[in-house]
Amino acid sequence: MTRTRRSFTDEFKREAVKLCKQPGATVTHIARDLGIEASVLRRWVTQERGGVLDLRPNRPLRSEAATEVERLQRELRRVTTERDILKKALGYFAKDPQ
Repeated sequence: MTRTRRSFTDEFKREAVKLCKQPGATVTHIARDLGIEASVLRRWVTQERGGVLDLRPNRPLRSEAATEVERLQRELRRVTTERDILKKALGYFAKDPQ
């Protein structure tokens, strides 16, 4: 049996993290009340504290800096793969054909 991955709106994530910031609130109880796993809610809170999530209303949830870092990491992986392929090709063609 396959499970489908649930997706949550940015507004839902914002409100869930705000609930966790209230005095006396615990992540476990809030997660149970919202019907989500506590680990998911903890990850959102950690990302918000680390500056990855932007919780201001009417803004994308991910900060521009986090989006740019992710794009650069993808590009670096692509360029590294290309470099490795070229190294192997150079080694192949540089062999002495005797």
